[in-house]
Amino acid sequence: MGREFGPRRATWVEVTEPAGDLPDDLAALERFDEIYRGMCAVLFNYPQSGHPGGSVSSGHIVAGLLFDGMDYNVGDPNGTDQDLLSYSAGHKALGLYAMWALRDEIARIAQPDLLPDEENLRLRFEDLLGFRRNVTQPTPLFRQFHSKPLDGHPTPATPFVRLSTGASGIGVGSSLGLAVAAADTYGTDAPRVHLIEGEGGLTPGRVVEAAAFAGTSGLSNAVMHVDWNQSSIDSDAVTREGDHPGDYVQWDPCELFYLHDWNVIYVPDGFDFGLVLTAQRMAAEMDNGQPTAIVYRTTKGWKYGIEGKASHGGGHKLCSEEFFDTQRPLFGDDVDSWERPDPSDQVAVEAAQWAAIEKYRALLESDEMTAVIADRLVSAKDRLEARDRTPRDGAPDPERAFAAADPAAVPEELALEPGDSLALRQALGRALGYLNRESGGAILVGAADLLGSTAISDVAAGFPGGFYDRNSNPEARALAVGGICEDGLSSVMTGVSAFGMHLGAVASYGAFLAPLGHIAARLHAIGDQMRQETNPGPYRPFMLACAHAGMKTGEDGPTHADPQALQLLQENFAPGSAITLTPWEPAEMWPLVAAALQARPSLIAPFVTRPGETVPDREALGLAPVGMAAQGVYKLRAAAGDPDGVVVLQGSAVTYAFVDETLPLLAEAGIDLDVYLVTSAELFDGLSAAEQEAIFPESVAQKAMGISGFTLPTTYRWIQSDLGRGYTMYPFQKGRYLSSGVGDMVVHEAGLDGEGQFKTIKAYLAALNK
Repeated sequence: MGREFGPRRATWVEVTEPAGDLPDDLAALERFDEIYRGMCAVLFNYPQSGHPGGSVSSGHIVAGLLFDGMDYNVGDPNGTDQDLLSYSAGHKALGLYAMWALRDEIARIAQPDLLPDEENLRLRFEDLLGFRRNVTQPTPLFRQFHSKPLDGHPTPATPFVRLSTGASGIGVGSSLGLAVAAADTYGTDAPRVHLIEGEGGLTPGRVVEAAAFAGTSGLSNAVMHVDWNQSSIDSDAVTREGDHPGDYVQWDPCELFYLHDWNVIYVPDGFDFGLVLTAQRMAAEMDNGQPTAIVYRTTKGWKYGIEGKASHGGGHKLCSEEFFDTQRPLFGDDVDSWERPDPSDQVAVEAAQWAAIEKYRALLESDEMTAVIADRLVSAKDRLEARDRTPRDGAPDPERAFAAADPAAVPEELALEPGDSLALRQALGRALGYLNRESGGAILVGAADLLGSTAISDVAAGFPGGFYDRNSNPEARALAVGGICEDGLSSVMTGVSAFGMHLGAVASYGAFLAPLGHIAARLHAIGDQMRQETNPGPYRPFMLACAHAGMKTGEDGPTHADPQALQLLQENFAPGSAITLTPWEPAEMWPLVAAALQARPSLIAPFVTRPGETVPDREALGLAPVGMAAQGVYKLRAAAGDPDGVVVLQGSAVTYAFVDETLPLLAEAGIDLDVYLVTSAELFDGLSAAEQEAIFPESVAQKAMGISGFTLPTTYRWIQSDLGRGYTMYPFQKGRYLSSGVGDMVVHEAGLDGEGQFKTIKAYLAALNK
């Protein structure tokens, strides 16, 4: 019994013959590919590192795009109006660098006016000496030429690269995020985003989630180019092919994309430029409102001398005869005179590599192909200028959101009074919703089937309801990424932020989102840092809204009410690249969110609880004003005289228990404490050393105990004595995961209710005064 696909908006075609209107200079592209393959072999040979196989097999695909299909300006790598090429298959970085350097060298020789003046905006032949080298590389030519250290997988330190990719499928989602951001910015004539991927890179679950999003949302400016070579690290039969089962999956790439309502164009020979260009031009003419996947059947390591999985992350030995055989088609017997350095002498290896690269420079200077390809670069620029793309009317402007984020000025519509009741998740949604309206919709949101539950839906208030669809609902602010898909959703939203015209915000249970969004957030932070080399400027925030956080989600049980999530993110990124927020009560949300946005980190991660909470009367309780939360740490309550001890709080549940229950017990017992509250470790880190010492002196950390709604290690920054740590309270202090029930009962089970806190504080004070 067989079954066909149900109705699709997309179409599926196979290209068996080249179109009749192709240009008559395909021989130049063939010659370029021959030189490109030789350069790929050189790039692997001298560092003895990289991925030559997939770089070689994708050469025709990428050359077709760079020199025929894309509208872009090689002199302006940072322009947002041009088509983008994203190596979501980050292991093909060797090929990216070879392709970029050859393009630059061709322009330098034949059309130098195309190139930017600034070296940081180019990838020169000289930069190839930096492939997989550290920034501190001491060899002389690397230093003399100011070579770029070219990362093992792509990062925005390389011109024209907008994302850090290569980590187990992250690049597909983030590249599709670029596409939706470009579509929302430029409207109907948005730049196309071309993704380079292999079939192995389609197997991660997050890729399927992202593909479902693009097909469902009609993301027609996204074009996936699949280098279907069937070889991964361990397999030469990754997918099913015809009657032959796959080692990993039982679909082929055409079926996968058609399932998710992508147009599919199948190219049976990815090494035939006539078929490749025909397919790419056909994709450009598709007008049914769906994304397109072109699947090219190729061979990994084609004509390299090592094929299949053996060529994935391996190649010929340094200056072996097999390596020189890869150079003979270009240089003949001249390769017999090339240097064969001692592998242990890195200076000699570098000199030999540069000598080989100079051979390519001389070859390009004399080859007729160079002028032909350079003219194609001129045409790409001319096409871009003829389009004259400008942002659509009403396009969002994220800078207006940042300008409106003033921690000291609470917008009137967000003002709260003592006694008001609001959940922290709702306070977050309202704050972001205000900023979204101020910015004209610069915040795009998504949730793991939890838009209303997490209140992230409030961010889209005032905009069209429903989910974003490029064709039928383009002004909606909520994206539907595959359903319950924190992983793919986080990947997509980092790309939304990386484009530079939006802030992507994701919401789910903190228990799920902190771990599943961590890789995407980390790559986004790496990308922001590396982008400073080519396009300096503020980081581009992305938000993981860790909702339903901690013990107050107790009804859902320990699988969901997780205190561990904060430890995955707090102070776990390079300084300045991530800010976690741990508000106590709803009125703290605006100053914290505003302060985080002013700081412009790559990641903002608020931890917000589910139940409604009452805004406290701080003045009546003798507590510090709410605006001090923006410091990250503040003295919530000061003792009337010399304090009997010091307690540091973090987490909404334990702080409410302390204020509502523990403080009256302490007052009755005549115990007077200094009480500090941690609302953001990283905002506190952003203060000067003098400010930090004035707010939270080192001497306090030496005598304080902590009460945390998170894990013990998250308190170590604030509690530094063995005594204080010994009495610090946290959800796992009884040596077990907690059970289910109403939040207050789970807090009670943990011993973190008022009675439990009071008892431990008294024991701590007794030990302190021994």
